[in-house]
Amino acid sequence: MFTQIKTSKENKEVVAVLTRKLGLGTENIIARMAFSYSLSQDRKLDLNDILDAGGKEYSKSVLFGDNYDIYLGILCVHYGLYKTDKDIGRYIKMHVDDGLQLLNEEVNNLANMDGFDFLSEKIDLGLKNIF
Repeated sequence: MFTQIKTSKENKEVVAVLTRKLGLGTENIIARMAFSYSLSQDRKLDLNDILDAGGKEYSKSVLFGDNYDIYLGILCVHYGLYKTDKDIGRYIKMHVDDGLQLLNEEVNNLANMDGFDFLSEKIDLGLKNIF
C-alpha cells in the first residue's frame, strides 16, 4: 500500500526550481502537477526504469491532499490495476519523477512565462483536443 514516495535525487532540485519559477504554491503542488502531466502523456512507464529515491519525500496526504482517491483511480484505470496493487507506490513515484522532468524541459524552453500562463496554455490546448 502506498504511504509515501521519494523523488529521484536529481528531481529534488528540479521541484524546487519549478516551484520558484512557476509561483503556483508549494512543492507538493508542483509534484501533483507533475504526476498528472506525466499521466496525460498517455504512456505506460516500465517499473524496471524506476529512478533512485534520494530526493524529496512526499506522504500520500501531502502529495494528493483530500483527492487521493481521484488520483489513484486515474492511475488504476491507466494501468488496469486494482487499488491495492503492490506496485501503486512505484507507479506514483515514476510518474512524479517523469512529470518533473517533462515540466522542467518545457519551462526551461519558455521565456518569461509565469505559472498561471503556463497552466492556461495547457488547459486551452486540452480543451481544443476535446472539441
